[in-house]
Amino acid sequence: MYCVLLGFLIAGLSAFFIGNDEKSLAIEKNVFNQEPYLFCDVGPRISTIDLNIIGGSVLQPQSPPFLVSGRALADLMGTAEGKRGIEEYTVEEGDTLSSLAEKFGITVATITQANDLTSKSVLKPNQKLVILPVSGLMHIVKSGETLSKLAITYKAKSQDIIEANDVGSDGSAIFAGDILVIPGGVKPKVASVKTVPQTVVSNSYFMVPISNARVTQGLHWFNAVDFSNGSCGGPVVASAAGTVQKLGSDSVSGNYINIIHSNGVVTYYGHLASFAIKAGQKVNQGQIIGYIGHTGLTIPAGEGGCHVHFDVRFAVNPFRNYAVGTKVNN
Repeated sequence: MYCVLLGFLIAGLSAFFIGNDEKSLAIEKNVFNQEPYLFCDVGPRISTIDLNIIGGSVLQPQSPPFLVSGRALADLMGTAEGKRGIEEYTVEEGDTLSSLAEKFGITVATITQANDLTSKSVLKPNQKLVILPVSGLMHIVKSGETLSKLAITYKAKSQDIIEANDVGSDGSAIFAGDILVIPGGVKPKVASVKTVPQTVVSNSYFMVPISNARVTQGLHWFNAVDFSNGSCGGPVVASAAGTVQKLGSDSVSGNYINIIHSNGVVTYYGHLASFAIKAGQKVNQGQIIGYIGHTGLTIPAGEGGCHVHFDVRFAVNPFRNYAVGTKVNN
């Protein structure tokens, strides 16, 4: 009964938002035909709804998957909570640049430029590739850069950059260390874009962000090491003193925190269950900033994937040489 009512409700909403012209009806038909989870499944029902505490005060519901898939609802309503982020893909036997471009719906040039390859590069199994969510370029924001300047540099549209990234509705929430996708961006012919600066810091400058930490994944995109202590919900602390630039969420990193330190280095903490601080807040080394979770894309999914993605920007990650399984103490 509920399935039928939900089906009619969504059908009505789609007709209302999409329109009645022939082209729109064709789009509507494709949405229904291509989305197998648009209507209720006949399998077991999930009796609970998880609630995540966001920012210490707001409850964000996560609907049971048998209702409507996020993508289908986003297509119908024209909205989506959290944007698809930059992914790291492991090359499989038989993959080519053209087949991956088709698979992810982006251009070959987008893949080659993001990975310092050429159109003639031959991919090897287990090779790691950075995959952008749309065709274009990738840029790491440096101190003093603005969205409007980047749009001019890459001959892109400011609004497209805003829509593709977590930078606020007007593009004002752009900070040093942000990794931006520049949709349709054109690589400058002249080397007007400075290389990413690297600050030299001692390995002791940063502390491990969780207690009883064990390395579960070595150095990977962007400049990260994953830590876990085998549990969920435990505290995540600031690796060094600094100022919280941003709290955000995307489909890959889940809930994340971005902290800038006095030397200009930025640290990034992903897959958090919830936050314990606010944007703009100054934090001390070892201060609790959030809690271990499995939001975003984790392997495995669910509680078995609870860990912290610890990323360092503008400096070497001090834990880059630790082997998987190594226990790391402060």
